[in-house]
Formats: sequence, structure tokens, C-alpha cells
Amino acid sequence: MANNDAVTTADQYQDLLLNTPEFSQFLLGLATISASQLGGDGTPVACTVTVERDGALSTFAYSSEEGRRLDETQYAFGIGPCLAALREQRSVLIDDLQLDQRWAPYTYAVAKLGVRSVLAVPIRTEPLSQAALNCYAHAVHAFAAETVKLVEDQAASMSRILRLALRLHAPEVFSEDLRAALKSRAVVDAAIALVMLQARGGRDGALDLLQAAAASGNRRIQEIAREIVARGSLNADPGGGKR
Repeated sequence: MANNDAVTTADQYQDLLLNTPEFSQFLLGLATISASQLGGDGTPVACTVTVERDGALSTFAYSSEEGRRLDETQYAFGIGPCLAALREQRSVLIDDLQLDQRWAPYTYAVAKLGVRSVLAVPIRTEPLSQAALNCYAHAVHAFAAETVKLVEDQAASMSRILRLALRLHAPEVFSEDLRAALKSRAVVDAAIALVMLQARGGRDGALDLLQAAAASGNRRIQEIAREIVARGSLNADPGGGKR
């Protein structure tokens, strides 16, 4: 599925950084370039760049909102191919999420959302930070050997400019309240994905189930979501009774 165009070079990424007025726009460019090069045969691919710095995970760049949500769902579970690629500094390929058992229940949840293939490749950065280029597709076996090589070359080209960008731009400072809100949203999204998988329904129906469980137990929906993600199942009463 890789485009026949040459891999974007480090010099071209440097030009992108110099010619982009805002850091957020530069990061968007990183992900969008990768997605466009991988979607050359008409198969849509979502690309993201995950960075872990000072123990905090964030999706620095994403070519689509779907890609960002898929990354954040993985952060909520705390496991998955992108985190493995980033922390173990190795490429990770999943040809069919519905058959892969390595990171259940995360892989089950995102497969239910329509994603079937994932490729995650580490990007070499500074000693105190780690990064990965993540690619998601809705088709099985979406990343052939030549595509994996292209993504690895793309990640190598990104390395120098991303290291420079991380030095020039301090990590975004969030208040503790905002950090907690972002984490809660990711956990709720992960729980919704699991409920969709197990109840065989849509997103709205899954959210209705969580809200009903919260109301019946007089608890916050975030509490219910955390329990479902930790359990990997909504089997047992999600309301858990009053506390």
C-alpha cells in the first residue's frame, strides 16, 4: 500500500519545521506526510507520533482524529503495539487485530472499532524521551514488507528533526485538573470500546450502558469505566453497588 514516492528526507522535514509558523502545525505535517505516503493505493491509513517524556505519554501529531483516539485508548489500557515499539525500541506489526492475542483486551477493543492492522515503529530521540510512529488501517495485512521498510525509513528520517523540535519546544504544560480530565476521557473511551465489543452494539448504546450503570450505583461514569478497563470485561455488575 506504500506510495512510490521517495521517503521524506531529513532535509525536507527541516524545511517543514523552518517554514511552519506554529509547532502544532509542524507536528500535524509530520503525521499527514506519513499518512499520505502510505495511502497511495486508496487504502486510508491513520498515522500518529507518540512521545513519552518525563513519564508522560502524549500523541504529538496525528493525521486524523481517529488516530488520536486510538492512541489515547491504548494509553488508557497501558498496553499495546505502539507502547511496545516505543519502550522496547523495536518495530511491531499486527496483521489482523482480531487474531492477535498479545495485548488483549486492547486489541479486541480497537478491532471492534474497525481497525484491523497496526504498525508501530520507534523513532530515535533523546535519552530522556521516547517516540514511535504509529500507523492504523481498516484492512487486514495492510502493511507488506516493503511498507514496513518504508515506515522504518520514514521514522529514521524523522529522528533528527523530532529531537531538534523536542529541544526547542518544552512539553505542553497542563494543569493537574486538565491532565486528570484528559486521562478520564481516555479511560471512558477505552471502556466504551470494550462494551461495544462485548454487547455487540454501537457507541451510543455502549455509553448508555455506562451511564445506566453509574446511575444505578450512584457512582461517577469514570469509576465504572476504570473498573471495566481494569477487568477487561463488563461481565459482573458494573454498578458495583453504592460506595
